[in-house]
Amino acid sequence: MSARKIGHSWWVDFRHAHQRIRKRSPDNSRAGAAVFEATLRGRLARGEPLFPAVHRPQPKPRFEVFAWHWYDVYVKTNNKPSEQRTKRIVLRRHLVPCFGKSALDAITALHIEQFKASQLKSGLAPKTVNNSLAILGKCLRTAEEWGEVVRMPKIKPLQVPPQKFDFLSVEEANRLIRAGNDPQWRAMVVVALRTGLRLGELLALDWTDIDLEASRLTVRRSVFGNQFVSPKSNRIRHIPLTDQTLRVLCAIKQPAGLVFKRRGPGPLNRKTPARVISLLCTAAGIRQIGWHVLRHTFASHLAMGGVSMKAIQELLGHSDIRTTMRYAHLTPSILQDAVRVLESEPTPADTLVGQPAGNAFVAAVEDKQKHPSIRGVSAEFVGSGGGIRNAGHDV
Repeated sequence: MSARKIGHSWWVDFRHAHQRIRKRSPDNSRAGAAVFEATLRGRLARGEPLFPAVHRPQPKPRFEVFAWHWYDVYVKTNNKPSEQRTKRIVLRRHLVPCFGKSALDAITALHIEQFKASQLKSGLAPKTVNNSLAILGKCLRTAEEWGEVVRMPKIKPLQVPPQKFDFLSVEEANRLIRAGNDPQWRAMVVVALRTGLRLGELLALDWTDIDLEASRLTVRRSVFGNQFVSPKSNRIRHIPLTDQTLRVLCAIKQPAGLVFKRRGPGPLNRKTPARVISLLCTAAGIRQIGWHVLRHTFASHLAMGGVSMKAIQELLGHSDIRTTMRYAHLTPSILQDAVRVLESEPTPADTLVGQPAGNAFVAAVEDKQKHPSIRGVSAEFVGSGGGIRNAGHDV
């Protein structure tokens, strides 16, 4: 036996193929050393390595490493330029500073709650925090799909109050239209007010998108920076044109090209329309607004006119009806008319006979209270209604 004790430890010491094998026994006893020696000799006989390599799991990447990898591989491939810009800003300003040094599998629901608390404490609005949480959730879900984590933590968004929005009254909208002296800017204001196009969709509007004979406008694309991209909902939509819209478009009609253009090539820079509408608001004597308020005005006036939410959703190009429902409170209320049904006076035909059993019984009880001489209430009063089973008994 090659097992022997050296100091306080048991060792195995033997030769194999002219090579000395001398190892400390993991079980510090004579019997343990004997078993260890037998194990080693068996491995040598089978041609196996004496000590197989231990496969230690690779550490998970840190969040900042995976997040930017996700941005390069997933976001740039699947998202439009505007979404790429938003995700890049949120990663750089909020998510990476908070979670960047943590391993992906070390991020827990507690860490996410702490992130929410710190963001609110810094003065950010709940909706802004929710936007960051949505991007964090998508990043971690992708990590789960790619096998980087077994399971992502739960993310609970903050409760956000209903979003407020501004819109112009009919009189304010008309004053804004009249304030424009330049035909192009007046046409742009009218189109925004009467079609609800987003600013990017207005800047990307081409004369090939407008059918003056059919009185219809087609939204096919939008502008982000100097790039033409698909609309926000990724859907083409068709919008009927009012007579007023047709008139202002006919006044600036061109054979081809962008409808609202600058002198040089390419679409208008967003800064120019922003300056123009500020000047128009001053000239019209109304509060300072942006172009998106004209979109809200379009939807609000439709809602106040009784147009269905589904029709407004289609015209605005919302992918989710819940986004459109923010205008629902402006619709003419039918609730009051519904309640008035209960206030209608009973007709002469509304007599005791033929009423539902419950109504007949109540009427009979009231009658007995007025005329104590009535001995009982028979089920005959309610016909086949079956509301009272013990006919002839006192009430």
